[in-house]
Amino acid sequence: MTEEQQARDQYAILLEEAGRFHGDICGGIQIGTRMTMCALRKLGIADPKGADGKKLMVFVEIDRCATDAIMALTGCRPGKRTMKVLDYGKMAATFVNLETEKAVRVTVKHKREDGEDGGSETDFGSLSEEELLSVTEVEVPLRSEDMPGKPVRRCRCALCGEDVLDGREMNGEGATLCRPCFEKKKYYCVKTEG
Repeated sequence: MTEEQQARDQYAILLEEAGRFHGDICGGIQIGTRMTMCALRKLGIADPKGADGKKLMVFVEIDRCATDAIMALTGCRPGKRTMKVLDYGKMAATFVNLETEKAVRVTVKHKREDGEDGGSETDFGSLSEEELLSVTEVEVPLRSEDMPGKPVRRCRCALCGEDVLDGREMNGEGATLCRPCFEKKKYYCVKTEG
C-alpha cells in the first residue's frame, strides 16, 4: 500500500470517528480532521489519546464543528485544561507538544461556501494539504497556571465575591477583580422581579 493510500485510509477512519462524536460529517468536521492530522504529524505525536496523551495542548480559535473534530481526535478537552477555546471566529488552531515545546498554528487557506463557483460543498478530503492548509511554526509561552492539573492559585473578586482561578484575575483600582467585574461587562443580565 502506498503512503498516499495509507493517508487516505487514515483520514477515512478519523473522519468517521470525528463524525460520530459530532453527530454528522460536515465541512467543519472534514477540516478539523485534516488540521489535526497535519498538526500531529508535524509535532511527532502519533497517539494523542494514549501514549502521547500528556504531551498535547491545543488552542482553537473558533467554536464550531472543526473544534469538535479536534477534540474527538486528540482527546484534548477544556475541562482537562488541554484545550483552550479562544473564539476569534477563525478556522485556526495551534497545537503544542508540551514535551518538546514545538508548536504549529494551522489555518484554512480558503473554504468555498455552498454554491460558490456554482458547486456544492467542497470535499476537503480530496484537496492536498498545501491547497487546504497553511502551517506556521510558532512559539506559545505557557505559564504554570495554563497547564493541566489542579489549580495553581485561587483568589476572590473584591466586587462579586466569586473565586478566580489560575491567574485570571485583574488588578484595578487597588482591588483584585474577576475579568467581568474589571471590564464592567458580562455575557448575561440578572433578571429582576416584576
